[in-house]
Amino acid sequence: MKYRRFGRTELNMPVLSCGGMRYQHAWQDVDPAEIEAEGQQNLEATIRRALDLGINHIETARGYGTSEYQLGKILPSLPRDEMIVQTKIGPADSESHFMETFELSMQNLQLDHVDLLAVHGINNAELLEKTLTNGTIEACRKLQKQGRARHIGFSTHGDADAVLKAVESDAFDYVNLHWYYFDQRNWPAIEAATQRDMGVFIISPSDKGGKLYDPPQRLTDLCAPLTPMGFNDLFCLSRSQVHTLSIGAARPSDFDAHVAALTQLDQAQAAVAPVEAAIAQRLSHVMGEDWMTHWNHDLPVWHETPGQVPLYHVLRLLTMAKGLDMVEFGKMRYNLLGSGDHWFAGQQVGQVTLDEWDELCKKLASHPLGEHLPAALREVHSLLRGEPKKRLSQAV
Repeated sequence: MKYRRFGRTELNMPVLSCGGMRYQHAWQDVDPAEIEAEGQQNLEATIRRALDLGINHIETARGYGTSEYQLGKILPSLPRDEMIVQTKIGPADSESHFMETFELSMQNLQLDHVDLLAVHGINNAELLEKTLTNGTIEACRKLQKQGRARHIGFSTHGDADAVLKAVESDAFDYVNLHWYYFDQRNWPAIEAATQRDMGVFIISPSDKGGKLYDPPQRLTDLCAPLTPMGFNDLFCLSRSQVHTLSIGAARPSDFDAHVAALTQLDQAQAAVAPVEAAIAQRLSHVMGEDWMTHWNHDLPVWHETPGQVPLYHVLRLLTMAKGLDMVEFGKMRYNLLGSGDHWFAGQQVGQVTLDEWDELCKKLASHPLGEHLPAALREVHSLLRGEPKKRLSQAV
């Protein structure tokens, strides 16, 4: 395993982290008697495998259902000073409410402290304001003084502007955010975090990063001799500003491909450069150089767009689906729109009314691709629409 200094926390962070949202029994709290022995054994085997590999950062959240409770069955039996344990709690309505939730997390984990405590899901300006003014950050500071939460960070699935504002608030020691080859919008936030010596943790590089554990043949061929997951891992870690990638392992073997990619970490830039060139060439050939130059420039954010269409996301999904055959990933993400709340905000193109559509076309008229974007939006809806999806935490 390779390690990097996790910003001003001074923690020696493994470049791969053990994320705790895929091996738990349920996405809600349940009677412990309902947790099957086989599932608990799998979780414990996954943790032991992570530690054997040197992946000593164990990350979970109060919002991950039984994950904390099940971890509490194994963590107390392991060398505490050899692990970095993190949990996450959403912004609360009051300091006392946050404290109550923290106590439940600690009761579940069966630990006296966590090394990293994140405010979970600061996805927009309102949630940042709530965090900073309603008692959440005050509770975090008290827990720091008590030694029960060593370092305070935040996690986010929000728009790039919202992420940057949260980083620039100077309230946090580290950030969990999305950034990977197929979505690089948050690079300014990573740069701002680096300027503040914050730790940088990448969320879901293999799943939200493109469903790379189940890639289409086209993408597999373009990434060779790397795997799509290995390419993305090395792409992210080739930047020293990135400290760790979350591996949401569902079973012990899920770490293997990622660990294998680390054998090329010292030559990461050289390893990924030909793959980047091959993907760029393919996209330019299919989508056109004009599209690839301009599609993601000067797009309004979803809440300023008629019909609340998240233009960046839907046009990105169209580009990946048409250019790289990543249709299944596109469907997975596109059909979350309308049900993802602030975790994946906005509406599908098919939900736009006629009046909103007219306003949208007028708003896009000044875009370099303005005359092409209405047809592109119709195409993405035709190509990717399907049964409405739910986030994992809602699919219970």
